[in-house]
Amino acid sequence: MLDSLGLSSEIIFVDDGSLDGSADTIQMLAATDTGIQTLLFARNFGQTAALAAGFEHARGKIIIPLDADLQNDPQDIPLVVEKLDQGYDVVSCWRKHREDPWLSRVLPSRLANSLISWISGVHLHDYGCTLKGYRHDVLRHVRLYGEMHRFIPIFASWAGARVAEIPVRHHPRLHGKSKYGIFRTVKVLLDLMTIKFLGSYSTKPMYLFGGMGLLSFAAGALLSAGTLYQKFFFAVKAHRNPLLLLSVFFCIVGVQFILFGLVAELIIRTYHESQSKPTYVLKSKGTLERERRLSGKTDS
Repeated sequence: MLDSLGLSSEIIFVDDGSLDGSADTIQMLAATDTGIQTLLFARNFGQTAALAAGFEHARGKIIIPLDADLQNDPQDIPLVVEKLDQGYDVVSCWRKHREDPWLSRVLPSRLANSLISWISGVHLHDYGCTLKGYRHDVLRHVRLYGEMHRFIPIFASWAGARVAEIPVRHHPRLHGKSKYGIFRTVKVLLDLMTIKFLGSYSTKPMYLFGGMGLLSFAAGALLSAGTLYQKFFFAVKAHRNPLLLLSVFFCIVGVQFILFGLVAELIIRTYHESQSKPTYVLKSKGTLERERRLSGKTDS
């Protein structure tokens, strides 16, 4: 099927510490085909780590991950390549007619996808589908942790990549048992909070913590005003008024949030400056064109 595309290709099998003999099988395949590479984990590290390893060792200009359970159809790979050829950097696949239990898999997935799209601003129907297409250059700026493999289109979009989505086929699971369930949604929500922080405040954490601190100060000031109002107009003694304690609490919390923001700013600046990490992503550099202008040369 890959040969029909007329492109050179390689296949990388990543065995995530399986105990069912998969490692032996893929090693046998690699021994008979030089176009196959195997990566065997010492233990189970999870899907995100497996994808990160595959991305790191891939040499092609286009990378297309695929689960081994065959619920996604390998015959859809040409559709992904065709969409990438139209100028897109990331192609996300949508299991439009998903062959999974509706209550435990489909419903939580739809709710999670809607929430992710709303918070991230990158509107996709199916973040959980592993079958996707990436240009290798896009993945150079992506580092995966936790369960964040599903959020790669978000990282790429925030870095300026063009993201598209296409519907693909989906088949019932025939072998093995999925480890994903309704409780996985909790992990997704926690990762989504991390993603939102990284996308909006990773280079300016003071905006988040300082803003929360100012809101806390404002709440404390309002409660203090309420305490004074009740003292002068209703003769409520301040030391017996719970609003006074609440106002002090909110003011202290406000100070702590602002201090957190200052510490976070120091950490972020140390991180970027110590490793010479820029706070931007370049698409290209016009070095050649600049040199031509400086030398006074122009194309005829």
